[in-house]
Amino acid sequence: MAAINTHYGELQDSYLFYNIAQKISAYLADHPGAKLYRMGIGDVSLPLAPAVIEALHKAVDDQAAKSSFHGYMPECGDPVLRKTIAEHYARRSISLDPEEVFVSSGASDELGDILDLFARPGSSLVMEPAYPAYVDANVMAGRKLIRLPAGDHNGFLPAPCPEAATDILYICSPNNPTGAVFNYEQLKAWVDFANENGSVILFDAAYEAFIEEETLPRSIFEIEGARTCAIEICSLSKTAGFTGTRLGYTVIPKTLERDGMNLNAMWVRNRTTKTNGVSYIIQKGAAAVFTEEGQRQIKENIAVYKKNAAVLTEALDSLGIWYTGGKNAPYIWMKCPEGMGSWAFFDLLLNKIQVIGTPGAGFGACGEGYLRFSTFGDPEDTKEAAARIKALLRTVSGT
Repeated sequence: MAAINTHYGELQDSYLFYNIAQKISAYLADHPGAKLYRMGIGDVSLPLAPAVIEALHKAVDDQAAKSSFHGYMPECGDPVLRKTIAEHYARRSISLDPEEVFVSSGASDELGDILDLFARPGSSLVMEPAYPAYVDANVMAGRKLIRLPAGDHNGFLPAPCPEAATDILYICSPNNPTGAVFNYEQLKAWVDFANENGSVILFDAAYEAFIEEETLPRSIFEIEGARTCAIEICSLSKTAGFTGTRLGYTVIPKTLERDGMNLNAMWVRNRTTKTNGVSYIIQKGAAAVFTEEGQRQIKENIAVYKKNAAVLTEALDSLGIWYTGGKNAPYIWMKCPEGMGSWAFFDLLLNKIQVIGTPGAGFGACGEGYLRFSTFGDPEDTKEAAARIKALLRTVSGT
């Protein structure tokens, strides 16, 4: 009889998005034709930049002629795109060898696959509230999980502690779901801790393009010592609207070694064994993101989302409600008013003003009593939602 990975049986059922969908369906059944203001979705709403569309069309045309047709691409990525991404880092004074850049089909895929580099069983630290995939990927791999709680007392940015001496340290900055961003001093403390304990940081930088303050790092490799303890996983999904197009990249320094093994060389072997590379067409579209015109265009889209964030945070500021995120991240993590629970507040917003957020309890126990708003929606819908939230919460608080 086949031996099955029984760790799948240890996965906790996630009712978050199922429950949201059920509550929305029930509401619409009772209120046919009602307009809902969806401030919870983590998907983008603006189309790909014109420069990307042009590059994609050109790449499709390349595939139509024998002289320009491309079949399998190099498993670790098109050398031209790897060099282009390294040059993008260089403009921020981060020196990378193009061979330290690995092109992937997206950050979500890479966050799961990267566990192949680590022995099983092993231990991983997850800061909660957390992106659920961190937890589930480690449970599937049979790894021991240490959950480091965060809260408003530390701005949802916990510091290293003895319990964090695990094989893998997950850091997401800007954070999903909280929108909190580590500063240089805070990240340096984690880098030093990882080097002292022989841990490896998996740095999820999916939202780095939303950081606008120069005093905040956009890459772990801006921190001294990171090249000997960190892997950075990036995505074009939120940066350039590639949620449906799928492309990301992972940076593994050649100087990162553990137990006499070089993790960069190990990942080369992993990718050349387990993948056939990312589509030529998609990689050509991605390359356009890093051109001068591509950067200008994607920043215009990001500016729309950041304006949405400003509209929502202005409403919360006027009410004196505590929150993180918004300014340097596409998520706003607000404390529910009057001590309400996450789901009770979700129900109130849906039933009273037709606004949908994401209950914080779905991101772990530390998320109870909070709610996440996404700023990826339509600007007019965001303005209306903010006005409705403002009016409702004034009534709830009696102000």
